[in-house]
Amino acid sequence: MKGAWVWYRFRLQQQPIRTQMVTSGILWAIGDAIAQSVSRSIEQRLAMKENSTTTIVDENKCLERTFEHNTDWRRVATASSFGIGFVGPVGHFWYEALESVCINTFKLKPNSFRFITTKVMADTFLFGPVHLLAFFTYTGLASGKPWDEVKHDVKRDFLPSYMTEGLGWAIVQVANFRFVPVRHQLLYVNCFCLVDSAYLSWVKHQDNAPWKKYLTSLVSSSPNNTKN
Repeated sequence: MKGAWVWYRFRLQQQPIRTQMVTSGILWAIGDAIAQSVSRSIEQRLAMKENSTTTIVDENKCLERTFEHNTDWRRVATASSFGIGFVGPVGHFWYEALESVCINTFKLKPNSFRFITTKVMADTFLFGPVHLLAFFTYTGLASGKPWDEVKHDVKRDFLPSYMTEGLGWAIVQVANFRFVPVRHQLLYVNCFCLVDSAYLSWVKHQDNAPWKKYLTSLVSSSPNNTKN
């Protein structure tokens, strides 16, 4: 493990963008594969409970075949390419630029309360929405959907995703901006992206789930609707 860390730091120093791209691609691929595996396991167990004639042996055999035979590798490749093409390069420049702006432009003291708060707010309200919009748009187009359908899916998925993961990411980023050197901040984020990519992939493939509609309605309800 120590040798791998030394190698990573060396590659990061020599080729920072390429190293971030490769790391992001690997972790996003793993995250999507996990999302698929978890979703299938849940769906199969629910189906087996509803079918009283299914035996325990059949259930176990079915679950054993889940990951090996039913993984959508095109979807895994799409998630990986998003990590390579967007998360790696854009994330690298984002954290470097955020550090520079806070110190050189705003003249904030590193690790101070205002320094960390400014970074978290910028990451939550600037990079967060861009990241989500890019993810849902890219994965939709990469799956072969027409543009109108992609726009519909983005409108359906953006707010529920942003509302549910926003608080979690804010907590993650407080620790990131306080304790992690800027050159390693994207790696730190990518480790959590292992979970986040699984979550976003799961959200994207939940279609018109009731919980999505409920969360969207909390924001999209207009005063006129309230009066009525």
